[in-house]
Amino acid sequence: MTKSDEKKKLKDIEISVPLVYGNIAYWLGKKASEYQSHKWTVYVRGATNEDISVVIKKVVFQLHSSFNNPTRVIEEPPFEVSESGWGEFEIAITLHFHSDVCDKPLSLYHHLKLYPEDESGPLTMKKPVVVEHYDEIVFPDPCESFLARVQNHPALTFPRLPSGYNLPAPMQVDDNGKKKRGDTKDHSLGQWFTSFSEADELLQLAAARQQVQAHIAKLRRQISLLEGQNQTIKTGSDP
Repeated sequence: MTKSDEKKKLKDIEISVPLVYGNIAYWLGKKASEYQSHKWTVYVRGATNEDISVVIKKVVFQLHSSFNNPTRVIEEPPFEVSESGWGEFEIAITLHFHSDVCDKPLSLYHHLKLYPEDESGPLTMKKPVVVEHYDEIVFPDPCESFLARVQNHPALTFPRLPSGYNLPAPMQVDDNGKKKRGDTKDHSLGQWFTSFSEADELLQLAAARQQVQAHIAKLRRQISLLEGQNQTIKTGSDP
């Protein structure tokens, strides 16, 4: 693949990345103090616990200014930060993508939750507080190198290509160790991860949307062609 091919944009195509971000918090029980009542982890993961580092290069978590080194930069999966404290606050989560994916970072915001919704109930160490959000990042008009690199990756929704278009052979990834680290299926907190039963339906909707957009693009091209033909006929019929 030449450098010009690597930068070539593929029109009317979208790649979707379903992901989950949120936090899990444990009350420390008898070990809790006035300023250290909970241990928590904030994270970004694939919606189906697949490795999203194929798209995300690094994640920056901006914690409350009272923490030591409040700006935490995580450059390899799992993309998470674990800390302890007593207060709830908003965490800015900035996703930075690989150069062939997107040159602009994306910011998400998550309110750290330490206490259960029913605050009148007793605190327990047996079950943590879990707050997660499902989202889907869509990359329109991806470059050819990105599409070739991720076309067989389970963390992404791969589009249907326009008729007659063929991709080059998929790129091989030799770093199996990195792939294993990015997979959160065996994560120590995995038993508490929310199982998004609607994720498959959302992926199907995303695929359907891509098909509709491709059909719209096809119709626009046909309309443009017809308008050009009509203009040619009018020009030819003028005295």
